Amino acid sequence: MALVVFLRGVNVGGHRRFRPSVVAKKLRGYGVVNVGATGTFVVRRAGSRAKLRAELARLLPFETQIVLCDGRDLLRLETENPFGSEPPRPDVVRFMSILSRAGGPRPSLPICLPADGPWFVRLLASEKQFVFGVYRRHMKTIGYLGRLDKLFGAPATTRGWSTILSVTRILRGEDRRQD
Repeated sequence: MALVVFLRGVNVGGHRRFRPSVVAKKLRGYGVVNVGATGTFVVRRAGSRAKLRAELARLLPFETQIVLCDGRDLLRLETENPFGSEPPRPDVVRFMSILSRAGGPRPSLPICLPADGPWFVRLLASEKQFVFGVYRRHMKTIGYLGRLDKLFGAPATTRGWSTILSVTRILRGEDRRQD
């Protein structure tokens, strides 16, 4: 099965910038497909995780957390739909955060951040290395998303649910991007 790679904190606010499409081309032997500018890749022919991780780290012009997960886990999560059938409000974004490792502390969910006053982030559920929630589009949101590391005891990287759905389309072969 394919792997999915998530890079933490890249191409955000002008910091740790790189061109994911160039990295994907250099990793074509792995069948890498770039998904947007956020450092998300589908790896169709992964082979050794350690070798892939080392090669990817060598190609990046900076150090960052490289998080890998099995594509089949994302396909299963899409089918289970952790957000239910109700459409989101226009001012709310569904997201999934991927922890660099599973098995850390698990807070009781749901949680609103901040706990008092109007919320900016709501954590709804978690499973293994995945955390699901919604956030409001606001400048303060990024700070509250940064608290996930401490809450779950591991570095987390966050993607919008729409990005995860793009990944699953590639995994199912519905998106025929070149590798």
